[in-house]
Amino acid sequence: MSSFKREKKEEEDGGGNPFQNIEKTTVLQEARTFNETPVNPRKCTHILTKILYLLNQGEQFGSTEATEAFFAMTKLFQSKDVILRRMVYLGIKELSSIADDVIIVTSSLTKDMTGKEDLYRAAAIRALCSITDSTMLQAIERYMKQAIVDRNSAVSSAALVSSLHMTKIAGDVVKRWVNEAQEAVNSDNIMVQYHALGVLYHIRKSDRLAVTKLVAKLTRMSLKSPYAVCMLIRITAKLLEEEGDSGNSNNHLFEFIDSCLRHKSEMVTYEAAHAIVNLKRTSSRELAPAISILQLFCSSPKPTLRFAAVRTLNQVAISHPAAVTACNIDLENLISDSNRSIATLAITTLLKTGGESSVERLMKQISMFVSEISDEFKVVVVQAIRALALKFPRKHSVLMNFLSAMLREEGGFDYKASIADTIITIIEDNPDAKETGLAHLCEFIEDCEHTSLAVRILHLLGKEGPRTKQPSRYIRFIYNRVLLEDPRFRAGAVSAMAQFGATCPDLLENIQVLLTRCQMDPDDEVRDRATYYSNILSRQDKSLYNNYIIEPMKISISALERSLQEYIQGDTEQAFDIKSIPVVSPLAAEEIQTIAQKTDGMLSSTGPASKPVQASREENYIKELSNVPELQQLGPLFKSSDVVELTESETEFVVRCIKHSYTKHLVLQFNCTNTLSDLLLENVRVQVDPSEGYNIVKEIPCPKLPYNETGTSYIILEFPSDLSQSVGTFGAVLKFIAKDCDPTTGIPDTDEGYGDEYILEDLEVTPSDQIQRVSKVNWSAAWDEATEANNYSMMNIVFSLSSVSTLEEAIKNVVQYLGLQAAEHSDKVPEGKTVHTLLLAGVFRGGADILAQAKLVLADTVTMELTVKATEESVAELIVFAIE
Repeated sequence: MSSFKREKKEEEDGGGNPFQNIEKTTVLQEARTFNETPVNPRKCTHILTKILYLLNQGEQFGSTEATEAFFAMTKLFQSKDVILRRMVYLGIKELSSIADDVIIVTSSLTKDMTGKEDLYRAAAIRALCSITDSTMLQAIERYMKQAIVDRNSAVSSAALVSSLHMTKIAGDVVKRWVNEAQEAVNSDNIMVQYHALGVLYHIRKSDRLAVTKLVAKLTRMSLKSPYAVCMLIRITAKLLEEEGDSGNSNNHLFEFIDSCLRHKSEMVTYEAAHAIVNLKRTSSRELAPAISILQLFCSSPKPTLRFAAVRTLNQVAISHPAAVTACNIDLENLISDSNRSIATLAITTLLKTGGESSVERLMKQISMFVSEISDEFKVVVVQAIRALALKFPRKHSVLMNFLSAMLREEGGFDYKASIADTIITIIEDNPDAKETGLAHLCEFIEDCEHTSLAVRILHLLGKEGPRTKQPSRYIRFIYNRVLLEDPRFRAGAVSAMAQFGATCPDLLENIQVLLTRCQMDPDDEVRDRATYYSNILSRQDKSLYNNYIIEPMKISISALERSLQEYIQGDTEQAFDIKSIPVVSPLAAEEIQTIAQKTDGMLSSTGPASKPVQASREENYIKELSNVPELQQLGPLFKSSDVVELTESETEFVVRCIKHSYTKHLVLQFNCTNTLSDLLLENVRVQVDPSEGYNIVKEIPCPKLPYNETGTSYIILEFPSDLSQSVGTFGAVLKFIAKDCDPTTGIPDTDEGYGDEYILEDLEVTPSDQIQRVSKVNWSAAWDEATEANNYSMMNIVFSLSSVSTLEEAIKNVVQYLGLQAAEHSDKVPEGKTVHTLLLAGVFRGGADILAQAKLVLADTVTMELTVKATEESVAELIVFAIE
C-alpha cells in the first residue's frame, strides 16, 4: 500500500519516468497499429515516442525490425495531424541508418518539402537529407537551393544545416549552392545568418584566399546575428594564428576582434576577449582591454558570465600571470561564490597569479572554503597548490601545514593520493622541505586506510629517510606497520627498514633485531623478505648493499621468465647470463609501479598482482619480433628506439623506422604505408648504405603493400667489432615493384610491374640506441664504489658545446644523445647558476655498466668536462668520442 501511495504521489507531482519499463518487443508489436485505418493520431504518437525513446537510450534494433517499423511508419503520412507528422519525420531520421530501402519515402518528403504547409517543410527537409545519398542529391538540388533562400526562416535554417551535413557525402554538389548561401547571409533572421556563414566557411575552408576574402567582406558589414559574429571572430582568430602576426595591432583582422570588445551583445564581447587572450605572441598592451572585459564579467550577476570569465582567466594565468594579477581582488570575491565551480576556478587562478607574500593570506581564505566542496574540486585545488609550491619553494612550510591539515580530513582515495603526491613532489624538488614533509607523511600512515598509498609512503621513507639528519626517528613509524594485519603493509615496511640498515651503519644492529622478529611473521612474503635482507646485511659488504638493497636490479620480469624457460629447454652447460636480460628504463618502471599501485596496491611488489601489469615498450616489440623466424637466433632484445620518421606524413609513401639493439646485432624495422590508391606495391624493402664497420646479415622484404595498409620490412646488421664505428649515419632508399591497379578493388591491371624507388631521409645510429637508462638512487655511492673497483675504466675529456647557449639546452642534448639517466634531479639547473654538474648512469648492450659525470660551465659558450667510468674500456671511449 505504501508503494502504491508513493507511485500515486509521483504521478500527481509529475515525477517518474512513464517509459522506464517498456520493452522493445512489446513496442514493435504496438507499431502494427500504424497500419490501421483510420489512423489514431494520439495513440500512434505515443507509440512513436516509445520507439524514439528506445533508440535514444541505446537500444539496438535489428535491420529487419527497423525496416518493418519504418514501413509501418510510412502509412502515417495519410494523417493530417501536425504533431503526428512531425513525430514521423523524427522517426524517419532515427531509423534511416538502420532500416533498408528507406528511399521509398523520398517522394512523400519531397512533396512536404515543396508544399504550402510551413509546419511540415523544415522537418521534411531534415528528414529527406538524412536519407539522401550522393546519387539522389542532384534530384533535389533545385528544391534545396530554393529552400536556402526561402522567406520562412525555419525552412531556410533547416536547408542550411542539412547542407552542412551533406558536405560529408557530396561536398562538390553543395559547393554549387554558394550563391544561395551568400544571399542567406544577408537575412534579417539571426539563426539563418549564423547557419549561412557556417555553410560558406565550410565550403571555402580549404581555400585560404577565399576565406580571407570572406572575412574581409563580412568584417566591413554589420552582422545582425551575435551567433554569426562569434563565428566570424573564431574564423578571424584562426587566420591570425596561421599568419603568425597576431602581435601586430595595425592588422585589420586584429582590429576587427578588438572592436568586438565594444559590441552590445555580452556573448560577442566574451568571444572577442577569449580570442584575444588565446592568440599567440599577443603583447601586454593588446591583452589589457580583453582582461578588463573579463574582470568586468567577474562581478556580473549572471553565473554563466562569471564562470566563463574566471575559467578564461584561469587559462590565461598559465601564460600571462602578470596580466591576470589586476583581477585578483575580483577573484578573491568569487571564493565565496555560491557556485562551487566558480569558487574553485577562482582559487586555482589566485594560486597561479598570487605573489610569494600573499601565500599565507591565500591559505587562510582557502581553508574556510575547502571543507565545503566535494573531493573532485579539492583535487583541483591540491594540484594548484603543487604548482605554487614549485613556484615558491621558500613557502614550503606554510603549504605543507595546509596539506597535512587536509590529509587529516575525511576524503576518498583520489583526494588523499593527490595530497600525498603533492607532498612527495615538494620533497623531491625541495631538499629543505624533506624532513617536514616526511614527518607529515609519517603521521598520515598511522591512520591511513588505503594500502597502496601507505606502501608508497613506506617506499619513500626507505628512499629518503636514511639521508636525513636523524634517520632513527622514522624507524618507529615504519616498524609500527609490521604490527598490522595486512601483510602488504608489513612487507613494505620490511623493505623500507632494509634501506635504513644498508645506508646507516649506526642503525644496522637495531635493524637486524627488527628483521629477525619479522622472520617469524605468519605471511611467507614478509618472512622471505626479512630473511633475504637480513642475510645481505649480515655480510657487511657495501657492493651487496648497493646492488641488492639500495639499487636492486631493474630488469624486465617477463623477459627474465622467458629467457629462463628458453635456457632450461636449451643447452645448460654454459652459465645463465643475467646481463642479457633487457633493463627496464626508469620511465617504464615508473609507469609499471603506478599501474601496480592501482591494481594490487603494492608499489614495491609486496604481493601478487591481481591484474596484469602493463608491458614495457621492449616487451611489446619482443612479441612482435617473435613472429619473424630470422630474428630468433639473435638472442634477447636489449633496447628498442623511438619511432623515427623517414618521410613527411603527407607524402605518397610514409616510412617509419624503429631501431632494435641486440648484444651483437642491430635490427632496423621499417613500417611502410602506401597512400596511393591506384598502385599495388610488391617486394617492398629499404636499401640502406651503412657506415663503415657494419655488415648487413639479411634483408626481409614486405611481400605486398596494398593501398592504405602498413607493411613491415627488416634489415639485420652486425655491429662493428670496433665500438667507435657503431655510431654513424645510414643512407636509405625505399625500393619496390609497382603495379597499376583499380582504385576501387585494388586488383592490379597486369601481372607485370615496374621497379621504382623513393629517396628517404638519412638514418642516424647514436649511443642512445645502444644504452639503456638506469636510475641510481645513491649515485655518489655507486661512483665511489666504481673508483675503488678494479673492473672500471675511466676516460676524461674537456670540450666546448658551441651549438648551445644555455646549461638547460646543453643538459637536454647530452642526455638525449647519450641515452643515459640523470640522477637525483641533476638535470635541473638552479635559477641564476652558471656552473652545474650532471650525473648520469646506464647500461650498454652486453651488460657493461656506465657512470658519467659532466661538469658544465656557462660563459660565452658552454664548456663541458666529461668523465666516464665503464666496466669496458671500449664503452667509455665510445661515449667520450661520440659526444665530441
